[in-house]
Amino acid sequence: MNKLFYGDNLTIMKKMSSESVDLIYLDPPFNSNRSYNLLYKNTTGLPIPEQIEAFCDTWELDFEKSELASDIPRIMQEYGINADTVHFWHYMAEALRMTDTKLLAYLVYMTVRVIEMYRLLTKSGSLYLHCDPTASHYLKVILDGIFGAKQIRNEIIWHYKRYTAKSNQFQKLHDVIFWYSKSDEYLFNELREPYGENSGKMDSHYKQDENGQWFRWQKRKGQEPYKIYLSEGRRMGDVWDIPIINASAKERLGYPTQKPIALLERIILASSKEGDVVFDPFCGCGTTIEASIRNNRQWIGCDIAIHSIRLIQDTRIKKYALVEGKDYTIEGIPQSTEQAQYLFEQDPFQFQHWSIEKTGGFCSKRKTGDSGIDGRIYFEAENKLCSMVLSVKGGNIKPADIRDLRGVLEREPDVEMAGFISLHEPTKAMVQEADAAGYYEYQGVKYPRIQLLTINQIFEGKTWYCPSVVKAQRKDGGQTYLNI
Repeated sequence: MNKLFYGDNLTIMKKMSSESVDLIYLDPPFNSNRSYNLLYKNTTGLPIPEQIEAFCDTWELDFEKSELASDIPRIMQEYGINADTVHFWHYMAEALRMTDTKLLAYLVYMTVRVIEMYRLLTKSGSLYLHCDPTASHYLKVILDGIFGAKQIRNEIIWHYKRYTAKSNQFQKLHDVIFWYSKSDEYLFNELREPYGENSGKMDSHYKQDENGQWFRWQKRKGQEPYKIYLSEGRRMGDVWDIPIINASAKERLGYPTQKPIALLERIILASSKEGDVVFDPFCGCGTTIEASIRNNRQWIGCDIAIHSIRLIQDTRIKKYALVEGKDYTIEGIPQSTEQAQYLFEQDPFQFQHWSIEKTGGFCSKRKTGDSGIDGRIYFEAENKLCSMVLSVKGGNIKPADIRDLRGVLEREPDVEMAGFISLHEPTKAMVQEADAAGYYEYQGVKYPRIQLLTINQIFEGKTWYCPSVVKAQRKDGGQTYLNI
């Protein structure tokens, strides 16, 4: 069964069976705040002011990642990764703690995931990791350690043309894709590309047969000479000239890191066969999924942004008239309070992420000591960008939680209101604490400064009461709300 997962791909991969995937393609984020903001803008029509960038996820070596960096040697040993790689990780991590903590945070994030991807691949399976020069050399070292240095099949250069502004360096016109196989028994379907119409006429080695087809004789030691026809094309190399998706292309969905279907189809055709399972753990706008559908592969996609899941369903999947529940399933998005409770029990952070997005907000950084701010709603008032901070609690709740929010209102600049999301009904004392915060008044309208929403109320369609969110780009000038 084809599947779309909403959630952290590490959590999801840990629940997947070993050797259950034939091909993995991943285009992991490096600066995820940019991707998330632009996706939000293009899928909702809401312009994103630059100030919002400061509150979205960035790569920081918080306590959780720092602890995980120290634990990775144990994880590697548990998964049978050789001792040399374990020692190398230890010394590299210690060096990066002193020189580049953001890079270390990123490598921690990627390493634990690549370990799981290796486990998921079948013996004949392949992994294609798409990256740019920011961290590609570090990622290759990680891949060498997990897969084995001899298992790299190609470093593929995706070359493209685009307009770039004048600068004091060469234009950046390529991406790198590392292709690794899990073993030496990997699947590879040889792909060919046309020689060109005039190749035979330009090369004296070619002749025409009785049907007018251009060919040349190929001789190999110990073999009888045989014919190679131009029409068969030449074996494809490791430099791929595939156009990027320009601004006016019909294929474009507005996703900031969208890759062309032609690129994914080439990977899928080379390293899988019909019926094989293709997995994209950072599926974004779903290019891998559409390429899999077009080429009769089974597919699994995963993304942490609910906007991505809806975008894939409403564009990629809808195009092929696939029926949810019959042709594919979506997992991880709660459809009831009970399912939200289950999500909280399985992954508290994803519960927090989902509930904030469900009410149209932006999630803040995932780190400890975040001053009680889990997300924000933004609106324009008094000729400036203001916000409503959000706090999420899935477990026990108490009046002190509301008092903490009042403290945030007092100390945070440009914060006019606060919202509290909970699984459980707030107590009478909590409601009284919220009422005591008073009102925020704008253009003659009074808005409660602290508002309370339960998950059950959210499913009933209730949402925040605040000044008009940054105006949507609609011809009728009306307000756009998120349908998630």
